[in-house]
Amino acid sequence: MDAEIFKKKFLPYHKRLYYTAYRLLENEADAQDIVQEAYLKMWNKREGLAVISNPEAFSVTLVRNMCFDLLRSGKYLLQRQSVELTAIYEQPQSDRSEEKEQAHMIRQIIATLPEQQQQIITLRDIRECSYEEIETITGLSAVNIRVILSRARKKIREQVNRKELS
Repeated sequence: MDAEIFKKKFLPYHKRLYYTAYRLLENEADAQDIVQEAYLKMWNKREGLAVISNPEAFSVTLVRNMCFDLLRSGKYLLQRQSVELTAIYEQPQSDRSEEKEQAHMIRQIIATLPEQQQQIITLRDIRECSYEEIETITGLSAVNIRVILSRARKKIREQVNRKELS
């Protein structure tokens, strides 16, 4: 497959691919990076792509899977979590100090949770993913996700209460 055929077959779906990545990652730069990596993967495998009957479905599935792989990585979740929790620092000065302190405390507590609880609490409570999205990302059932989420929230509440009492 030459460059012109590749462009005609896959580039028209760029906006859809970006939207898919952005919806899952909730970050412009990361979504752009994933789409770029997807195009690079497809270009490197371009000879095998000639048999694909639905390039849009193939491209969207590739981007979704790449996003899920990225979300499964613990480093990515911890990096995103710290960035999102520190966004509270941008509030007006009058609200900042107390909320800044509380966000820092919660971030520290989340960091002490087991990795799976960190991942679930980040996806559900910070990134506001649906249970279906979390199932797809983690491979866990909705029941398992709810149990893990409940345990993580309970640990966070207990530690917050302990720190507020001391």
